[in-house]
This record gives sequence, C-alpha cells and structure tokens, in this order.
Amino acid sequence: MTVPKTATVAEPEARDEPSRHGLRWWREAFYVLVLYLVYSTVRNQFGSAGGPTGQSNAIAYGHALDIISIERAMGLYFEQGLQEWYLDLPRSGLIAFWNVYYGTAHFIVTTGALVWLFRRDPRRYPRWRNALGCTTVLALVGFASFSLMPPRLLDAPQDAFGPPARSVTETADDRDGFVDTLARYETFWSFDSGALKDISNQYAAMPSLHVGWSLWSAFVLWPMVRRRWARALVVCYPAATMFGIIVTANHYWLDGVGGAITLAAGWFLGTRLERFWSARHRDHRHPAPGPGARAPATVAE
Repeated sequence: MTVPKTATVAEPEARDEPSRHGLRWWREAFYVLVLYLVYSTVRNQFGSAGGPTGQSNAIAYGHALDIISIERAMGLYFEQGLQEWYLDLPRSGLIAFWNVYYGTAHFIVTTGALVWLFRRDPRRYPRWRNALGCTTVLALVGFASFSLMPPRLLDAPQDAFGPPARSVTETADDRDGFVDTLARYETFWSFDSGALKDISNQYAAMPSLHVGWSLWSAFVLWPMVRRRWARALVVCYPAATMFGIIVTANHYWLDGVGGAITLAAGWFLGTRLERFWSARHRDHRHPAPGPGARAPATVAE
C-alpha cells in the first residue's frame, strides 16, 4: 500500500506589481514643482542674492582665483583661450546659439527625458527620479558653501557682481579677457535684465547643474533609443553642454567635473532611497504571518 504523498498548496502567488504602481502623473508633477520651487528659493538666498555686495563679491572672487590656481597647477587653464578662439571665428561662431542653448537646453531636455522615462520605462523611473532630486539638492549645498564668481564676471565692475577693487597682488591675467556673451551679443534673455539680475544668484557656479543634468539625461535616454543617430546625439549632449558653459564664460571646466561628481553622489543616494521605499512597499503588501496564521493546506496526490 502506497502512502499518499502530500503536497503543500501555497496561497496563490501575488502577481507582479504593475510597473506604474504608485505612480501618478499629477503626483509626480507636483513633486517636481515643489522641488524646483525649493531649489530656486534656496539657490537664490546665497551668493550675489544674499548678504552685502562687497562681502559676497570678495568671497566669490577669492574662490574663482582658487579654481584658476588649481587649473593652472594642472596645466589645464584653457577657458579664456578657447573662448577667444571661438569668438574670432566668422560671425563670432554664432555665439547667440550657445547663449540660447545655455539658457534653455538643460530645462527642455531634462524635462523631456523625465516625462519620456515615466511613460516608456516606469520601472526605471523611481530610481532616476530620485537621482535627479538628490543631485539637485546636493548642488544647493555646493552653491551655499562655495559661492563662485564665473569667468564672465571676472572683469565686471563690483556693482555688476564683479570683483572688489583690485589689490596690488592681483594680476590682470586672473580677470581680464573673458567676454560676457549674454551681455555683448544680442539674445532674447540676459542675466543683466532687471528682474533676473535681482533674484538670480550669479555665483551659483560650482557644481555645474548644466553638466550634471545633461549627464543624467544621457544615462536616462540611452537605453530608450535604438537608432544610431539618436544614440550619437545622446552621447554628444553632455559634451556639447560642457563646451557651451565654457565658451559662454559661465563656468570653469572644473565646475563641470563638480557636476559629474554631484550626479554620481545623487545616483548613489537615489538608488538607496529607491531600495528603501521598495522594501517598505513589499513589507506593507506582504506582511510576515502572525503567530496565529493558518498552516498551508495539504492535499493527497
């Protein structure tokens, strides 16, 4: 006589959670709006928009000299020469294009990448959304702790956010030669416009979020594009951004490196946040059985 075997009949396995579980477009839009409002408010409380003009100018200018000294020590202080070469091209290299690029591309491309990621690949969305948010918040720490005068302001008067009166130890090479392309070449917007001049922190240069966001966009978009020309554009976008921030004299190349490092830190924190919330969500949906839970049912084969 054969003893019938028994098999444990487990509760039906939970189906894979929907890829958009917990994601609502209106909620995500609200998160982005709140983050941007906080970012804009905090960013503009420091540097040129906060504190006495002379004091903030001196601090930002001192940091600019530090950056220039580091680049010179590395033999890589080339921003001034690169801009001079480019502006000597026919029609000034169509520098107005880079002015517009600098002012718009990081918003348009980043927003487009975020929306497309939400719609096309929602499983990746929470991690990269968190990475973008953490990168932006970390950049605020840099703006607050290291106000930095960009190259375009090194030869500006003090009342236009330029450095204080020259000291006898400073050389003209530290400040002369850069062109504020937004001020000299006609563009539809400028840092010198009344409202923007009053509310925008002119010294929020380290790290460069233009570079940080462009790299974020490239990492987000790369798995979602298939055509070679599209992938080439994705790869070129961060490089073009680095070129644009230098040729318009809005950043030193070290600011771009700072943006890349900030993104790496933001991705690390964003990944940890995504794993933490995913674990909490699983625990909430599938709590551990209590002491009085029924044993699995058995049936004879």
